[in-house]
Amino acid sequence: MKDMFRLDNRVAVVVGGAGGIGESCAVALASRGAQVVVADLAAASSKLDAVCTRVTSETGSQAAAFAVDVTSEESTANLAAQVVQKYGTVDILVNAHGINLKVAAVDIPVAGWDSLFAVNVKGTMLTCKAFGKIMVDKKKGKIINLSSIRGIRATDGGNAVYGASKGAVDMITRMLAAEWAPYNINVNAIGPSVIMTDMIRKNVAPERLKMLLAKVPLGRFANVEEVAAVCVYLASSEADFVTGQIIYVDGGLTAVA
Repeated sequence: MKDMFRLDNRVAVVVGGAGGIGESCAVALASRGAQVVVADLAAASSKLDAVCTRVTSETGSQAAAFAVDVTSEESTANLAAQVVQKYGTVDILVNAHGINLKVAAVDIPVAGWDSLFAVNVKGTMLTCKAFGKIMVDKKKGKIINLSSIRGIRATDGGNAVYGASKGAVDMITRMLAAEWAPYNINVNAIGPSVIMTDMIRKNVAPERLKMLLAKVPLGRFANVEEVAAVCVYLASSEADFVTGQIIYVDGGLTAVA
């Protein structure tokens, strides 16, 4: 039987790979045979190096690290050029970067709105544009954007800006899937619910976590590896007929009212 979900000889770029979901996706893709590039802000260079070391130690594969500012068209285009110069092509793009701003709607600072949309929305479109050009030319590619259940489900707690940005990411995903289908490019997104990370444990009050958990049919939060597993699936040839979809890793939360 065919060894499913293999990514041998494919070049995968993980933007936002310096930690969290991006790091987990980078390790998972490498474990299935992909040649992985991790990219993030220059300020995260030490974290990028640590991710590359982890990839090598856990998978035996070498990973490369590059700096990128996703809000800059010049920087994203330069990243694409660097990847092609080093590896000759790109097969998989994972957009795992993103920031959040929790603030009451009446207090939203315009600068904060602009900054979040610059990273979450503009940054996603710019990387898709830069790497999409390569994929259009070769008539093949996989793009996986990181969205959220907040792109489809509202909540309290000052999430208007973040939710709006993820709704935009969802529509970018669907629009590009439709536009690039003739070029054999699959564009999908992953929409996690709460992912239990150290940052969540430190920054979210226990009573709020308890309230959020009560809404999850499976009765627990996801971990980063479970999100990375979906990333591997969408990057693989087993998902060649899947495009324009938002795959929710949410324990059934979006299935219930």
